[in-house]
Amino acid sequence: MKLFTTIAMALLVQTQMIYDFTHTSPPNDWNVIDDVVMGGRSYGRFRIDNEGHGVFSGNVSLENNGGFSSLRYNFDGIKTSGFEFIVLKIKGDGKSYQFRLKDTDSQRHSYIYTFTTNGLDQEINIPLKSFYPSFRGYRLNIPNFDADQI
Repeated sequence: MKLFTTIAMALLVQTQMIYDFTHTSPPNDWNVIDDVVMGGRSYGRFRIDNEGHGVFSGNVSLENNGGFSSLRYNFDGIKTSGFEFIVLKIKGDGKSYQFRLKDTDSQRHSYIYTFTTNGLDQEINIPLKSFYPSFRGYRLNIPNFDADQI
């Protein structure tokens, strides 16, 4: 019986790392995209600090109909079958953020989950089924994320 419990627990905590920051992680794996592509005035920066943390910082401005700065990581597809959550280990600044994903890189809409940081180290567990579809700020009338890959 003990062996069965160990196997069941291992299956329940199965994880697949999407990205693990280290001090040697190449910062060019990540791309900053700001509202300047549409005439806005926001700006973001990304760097890897000496402790191996990814640091995204900047300023969001509503001038010129702007209002976003984002950080994008492109990777080969990862199968989501059997997984229920995306887990973020972060330290925020007390503001709200969106985590977005797509099931293909050519997909025009994104699936979005909004969360609020508290200024402390946090582990944000995001159920895959909680991501809702959106395009250019409008919620779409299609099902929440239910694809087999991100």
